[in-house]
Amino acid sequence: MSDSMTSGPDRQTARRSGLARAGLLFCLVFVASCSTKEVIVVGNFPPPLMEPLPVTLGVWYEPDFLGHEFFDEAKGRAESSWIVKTGDAQVQMWSQLLNNMFTRITKMDGKPAPDQMNPIVDAVLIPRVDELQYAIPAHTNVKVYEIWMRYAFELVTTNGEPIAEWTMTAYGKTPTAFLQSDEAAVNLAAVVALRDAGAHFITSFQKVPAVAAWLEELQQQRAAVASR
Repeated sequence: MSDSMTSGPDRQTARRSGLARAGLLFCLVFVASCSTKEVIVVGNFPPPLMEPLPVTLGVWYEPDFLGHEFFDEAKGRAESSWIVKTGDAQVQMWSQLLNNMFTRITKMDGKPAPDQMNPIVDAVLIPRVDELQYAIPAHTNVKVYEIWMRYAFELVTTNGEPIAEWTMTAYGKTPTAFLQSDEAAVNLAAVVALRDAGAHFITSFQKVPAVAAWLEELQQQRAAVASR
């Protein structure tokens, strides 16, 4: 046997090493071909024109809400993965909306609980994004995207006792296909969805049965105090 030939075990080791290198190369090529598009949602949210409700409301934004993002992994080499970050825009929109919808808003430093030191407020609102979905255009040259979100809300006392719980949906669609990039189209769809969420919250808040009952009770309590 020539010294240049590989023995049986060594040949198997070399073969496995070659396969490993080939697999690594394939993975690198696949990853390189699948790009990731990131969108940090930024937009303008006009304040609502309405008479504020006579309520001092606390608001608690949970960490998942503050840093809310949506990730969709590419299904094939010709597609792109998406990361859509809505956290900052969510806080911007909801803070502005609530500040104009209620007499006074207080941002809570901690989640309402019996052992938590909280400022004096009438109740605390806790918003969450339960689900986010988006639809991409059928053809890449048509940059019209759709975004659908489902929110869940809790209204609780400063001790964390439940007052009301309800859900609400919001929808946004890119109003034009004539944008410079897919990222701009997704951003605009998200902004439209957030504006839609604000409009729905304004019109539906007092229609939630448990919220309506709480507002009536709050009004009666204030009337009783004023009559003393």
